[in-house]
Amino acid sequence: MSVLAVFATLVEQLADLLRPLFHASAAAAAIVLFTALVRLLVHPLSRAAARGQKARAALQPQVAELRERHARDPEKLQRAVLDLHAREQVSPLSGCLPGLLQLPAFFLLCHLFSSTTVGGETNSLLTHRLLTAPLGDRWADALAHGGAFGTAGLVYAGLFAVVAVVAGFGYVRTKRATAAAQTAGAGSPSATGSPALPDAAGQVPGLGAVQRVAPFLPFLTLVTVAVVPLAAALYVVTSTTWTAVERAVLYR
Repeated sequence: MSVLAVFATLVEQLADLLRPLFHASAAAAAIVLFTALVRLLVHPLSRAAARGQKARAALQPQVAELRERHARDPEKLQRAVLDLHAREQVSPLSGCLPGLLQLPAFFLLCHLFSSTTVGGETNSLLTHRLLTAPLGDRWADALAHGGAFGTAGLVYAGLFAVVAVVAGFGYVRTKRATAAAQTAGAGSPSATGSPALPDAAGQVPGLGAVQRVAPFLPFLTLVTVAVVPLAAALYVVTSTTWTAVERAVLYR
């Protein structure tokens, strides 16, 4: 049995368990539950990333000394900062790991709900819906069948609204962290929305650019939700909301 067929069976079994509560939207509820299970599995890594952020902040005095010592030699400063991080076993990019580990589940959902057959049989999951919107359809299909204010279009409008609120919440948190960091002289915020080590951002190649763009990345989720199958979009919305709540707790 292929990985896709095993995954389809898992989703169907979860949907069967949830059907008494969610009826025709049981498969959609199963995807939300599956997303929560995935996020629980990677939560220890998210906690580790939060600890790493605090460890980077604790290195600030040492980095400040290195910056003063190598003020006229940027290359040497960069090597010294990287060596310090390696010696203290702190990675400026550790926060990326939880997101990367979720990609296989996301791609599996995209593939599953884009396939008309699974294991040589008709993909019955494509008959499932979130309210009136088929889980295998995309926003373009909703627009073609009823328009933006049709029944399926309104389902997408609800998802877009959730993503916009979550993205706005993350943006505000990051901007506040930026202002607080600038006031305290602690540099720009990290992709997690908490203050990052300024020297690390300046001396790790590309990290400063990532931190500047990071506040706007959640808004790109709107594009993802629009172009992937609804089942995968539901995964993205659930995971994005989880991330916002998780970061608010871990980085308070």
